[in-house]
Amino acid sequence: MTSSEPNSTDANRTEDVADQWFVYVLQSDVRPVTYVGIAKDVGARLVQHNGEAKGGAKSTRAARPWRVARTEGPFESRGEAQTREYALKQLRGPERLDPRPVGQGETGKQP
Repeated sequence: MTSSEPNSTDANRTEDVADQWFVYVLQSDVRPVTYVGIAKDVGARLVQHNGEAKGGAKSTRAARPWRVARTEGPFESRGEAQTREYALKQLRGPERLDPRPVGQGETGKQP
């Protein structure tokens, strides 16, 4: 075993984490609204949504500041994360914060 092998393994682990996607639900601190999105780095994306860096969604401007209320993942592909994002976007407000599974006939709504 050479000294370069552990470094290449560590680099692979870092690369694996960087390739994973997360679904997040933001909750406004000033209005009763939520926002659902996907990102590789949820913390950096929150900074963008709060206007502290360029790149936040236009729809989040009026309800700043935001906080992360829920995250799911990691997902191995962007497509998997987008599928879950879509399912959560079918719900409204507080329903998006419920940790129960959504999809496959489950709406997340109370009977």
